Amino acid sequence: MSKENNNSKSESPNSNPQGSSGPSGGSPSDAKKKPASGGGPGKGKTPPFNFYWIYGLLAVLFIALQFYNWGGTAVEISQQRFENQMLNSGDLEKILVINRELVEVFIREDRIQNYDELRDKGVTDGPHFTFKIGSVDNFVGRVDEAQEDIPANQRVPVFYEQRKDWGTDILSWLLPIGLLIVFWIFIMRRMAGGAGGGQIFNIGKSKAQVYDKDTRVNVNFNHVAGLEEAKIELMEIVDFLKNPGKYTDLGGQIPKGALLVGPPGTGKTLLAKAVAGEAQVPFFSLSGSDFVEMFVGVGASRVRDLFKQAKEKAPCIIFIDEIDAIGRARGKNAMTGANDERENTLNQLLTEMDGFGTNVGVIILAATNRADILDRALLRAGRFDRQIQVEMPDLEERKAIFKVHMKPLKLAEGVEPDFMARQTPGFSGADIANVCNEAALIAARQNKKAVFKQDFLDAVDRIIGGLEKRNKIISPNEKKVVAFHESGHAATSWLLEHAHPLVKVTIVPRGKALGAAWYLPEERQLTTFEQMFDEITSALGGRAAERLVFDKISTGALNDLEKVTKQAYAMVVYYGLNKKLGNLSYYDSTGQSEYSFNRPYSEKTAELIDIEVKSIIDEAYQRALNILTENRDKLDELANLLLEKEVIFREDLEKIFGKRPFGETETYPTGPEAEVEGLKESKVPVNEETEPLQAENKAEKGNTGPDKMDSVNP
Repeated sequence: MSKENNNSKSESPNSNPQGSSGPSGGSPSDAKKKPASGGGPGKGKTPPFNFYWIYGLLAVLFIALQFYNWGGTAVEISQQRFENQMLNSGDLEKILVINRELVEVFIREDRIQNYDELRDKGVTDGPHFTFKIGSVDNFVGRVDEAQEDIPANQRVPVFYEQRKDWGTDILSWLLPIGLLIVFWIFIMRRMAGGAGGGQIFNIGKSKAQVYDKDTRVNVNFNHVAGLEEAKIELMEIVDFLKNPGKYTDLGGQIPKGALLVGPPGTGKTLLAKAVAGEAQVPFFSLSGSDFVEMFVGVGASRVRDLFKQAKEKAPCIIFIDEIDAIGRARGKNAMTGANDERENTLNQLLTEMDGFGTNVGVIILAATNRADILDRALLRAGRFDRQIQVEMPDLEERKAIFKVHMKPLKLAEGVEPDFMARQTPGFSGADIANVCNEAALIAARQNKKAVFKQDFLDAVDRIIGGLEKRNKIISPNEKKVVAFHESGHAATSWLLEHAHPLVKVTIVPRGKALGAAWYLPEERQLTTFEQMFDEITSALGGRAAERLVFDKISTGALNDLEKVTKQAYAMVVYYGLNKKLGNLSYYDSTGQSEYSFNRPYSEKTAELIDIEVKSIIDEAYQRALNILTENRDKLDELANLLLEKEVIFREDLEKIFGKRPFGETETYPTGPEAEVEGLKESKVPVNEETEPLQAENKAEKGNTGPDKMDSVNP
């Protein structure tokens, strides 16, 4: 129960990043090539050789050798017919035994007309009939026996011949060779397809996509909503490429590189697309993983080839997305050797960016959401001169992003970007794009003619809490436990000054949760001890309510306990918010501590940390119990109302508890709009410097879900 889920919204190539709009917000891979001039398609080009012709030729040859009748027009008959009808008929000219297994029968020319098979075909030359025999000695004996009464000079002569089957002989040595050739061609083509080039010998070539004057990227800075500071930095680089004299006349030099840093979904890749659309110079786009291959040395080779191409097309821009795939700090990963393929690639990249050679007119752009793990040599001046922070959008930026993504939607009256921006603190641009798309899908699913405000609110609920499951079977006793649990969350958060104000409580199962309480968080940049302690107390309100009402606790508080443990641990170990440990921080921003068996503190300190963490949680739990005990009648009233209505809102809590005794922050919605059905807690922005707990515990930055009661079995 009471878990603030941290759900990452990773930047997907298929998702619309922050501020992208419709088709114009596509990726560089969606760039459309201009039609070639001068003639029809393919004019003047030699079509590539198709190896399937070889496969077909070999198949035809095999069939011909197997089934073609190399013996001419002879008719195949049975040995019984030969002995009963032909042997003593006087029509035979001779008998020829081939290889002691096949008999060829020759008919006298003046008797051919006696056989319909031969007469209809107009056959004259033999052999005319054939049949197979088992034993040649037995066959010759039967022939001699049948001709005993015939004079020797009138008997049908029997001849023997050893004949080679040239088709079989040729096939016996040609077929294996052909199969080897076909297998070799197949392997070469497969290797070429997986090696990043047209042939196996191009495996070391760069896999970058090049956008130049012959291609168009339909994205520019006008398509990027918000991110004003980042756009100014990048527009200066673009302006230098367009008007270099403006800067060089004053002795200035263009930055050699810029690194876009920020959480997933904030628009880093979109900014790179905008640069590609604005710069009007060749633009090389690739991912950090494109340098990685199964063969040693390929990564470094591709780096060399990339910069070779870039120098030939200078001035130009190279964009490397997810550069942390190859830019991780060297020698700090204890799980690998001291020198691996990735480090070789990084060394070559460092040399190309700022080594003895010169890269005049080649600007490097890169994007990452893990700048803390990048190698320091990569970040120094002369390589990435600028680090451009791409943060989660604030209220005004979210408003602008909603305008962009609402533009292609058919909206009903009353849908305002300003209202939706206030309901989505901590949402990234990609999250907002997802909300708009989900709202349109929900409206279409209900056969509506337009997208209404409720559809957007339902979309926010769907994204944060998961799919609603009203048909899930829950026993009355479990439902009562869930109701008091969620009421405990709601009551403690309402009565604590620094807890987030409640918006909605439900006991309708959604996703894996049996119930949930939603809050609208304050957009903080700094957090105090009192604020974190109130949040821990509120998170433990659900379990405290169970203990108070039922005198027993359940397993549904797993997420609550996980959350408060991490928060209390962060207060003591990372933030220095504990009196006994003082102003010390053991936070490892590089993330290497997870590979180490050692901690940066002694066993005695570890024991003290455990004691202090438990002390904070125990104190917060007792505080929640005291608050609920003092307001037991109101807790019961709230839980009974929740059991009756299944979903209650802020106005219901005001009727029971009265107005909150604390002032509201300006960013919180007030008035009737705040109680619109479906309104839900959105996401808390997490500052990487003030919230290292999120990075250390692999929780995702920027997205905080509702407090919820989990369906957990022991």
